[in-house]
Amino acid sequence: MIDFYGMGSPNVFKVAIMLEEAGLEYRTHHVRVLNGENYDSTFLALNPIAKVPVIVDHDGAGSDQPLFESGAILIYLAETYKPELLPASGHDRWEILKWLMFQMSLVGPMLGQVNHFHLIPSEADSYAARRYRDQAERVFRIVDERLKASPFIAGDCYSIADIAVHPWMGYLKRHGMDERDFPHLIAWRDLLDERPAVKRGSAAIAEMVAKLPAAAAPPSDEELDEFFARRAPGPKVDLASYVARGPMFTAKPDPNARD
Repeated sequence: MIDFYGMGSPNVFKVAIMLEEAGLEYRTHHVRVLNGENYDSTFLALNPIAKVPVIVDHDGAGSDQPLFESGAILIYLAETYKPELLPASGHDRWEILKWLMFQMSLVGPMLGQVNHFHLIPSEADSYAARRYRDQAERVFRIVDERLKASPFIAGDCYSIADIAVHPWMGYLKRHGMDERDFPHLIAWRDLLDERPAVKRGSAAIAEMVAKLPAAAAPPSDEELDEFFARRAPGPKVDLASYVARGPMFTAKPDPNARD
């Protein structure tokens, strides 16, 4: 059994997909990061960086050792349970790891910063917001060009590189891009959206988020400042407008996936 801690985010979604691709049994735990639950001592014992996702594999090679950082989790799960998604050696392994690091170092950081400025309407036309949007467009174009030359992110076969990049591509339209400008990315994304494990992973994230109590209080200004690691109060955050931009994930959950 694996305990899986997270919330509704691309980095959590990719771990859900990997757990489903490997056919593993797991329990989901929703961590209210906007309300500061990730700074509770219980969670910090799992991850001193105070981030999700985290897994604890009680039966595998991890021996109850908490694992954090989504890229490291993907490597662990592939090497332990699904080696066809990350070969043990050779050219294909390094192609996969290179593109996995591309996601970790460029895709996530740049697209995540665009999301940050979407949360703060007063900063929407600032230099910083425009810079990150330009960087996001660059990311999407790199992925599109890669998929023009290769059927999957790291080559001819589906791998953890695809699992890592795929959830972030759901932001393309939200970030103001025209899907018609990225035909290879969209075709690949649509293909992956139909994978049963992706549908089940999407259902798992929905299940995780549903564990948030209906009457839970929205985050306070102080909690949001802590979430953003701001040393002083910052511009007003507009969660309602952010949510109104539409769903993040492109995959449609299988309603029977988690029965």
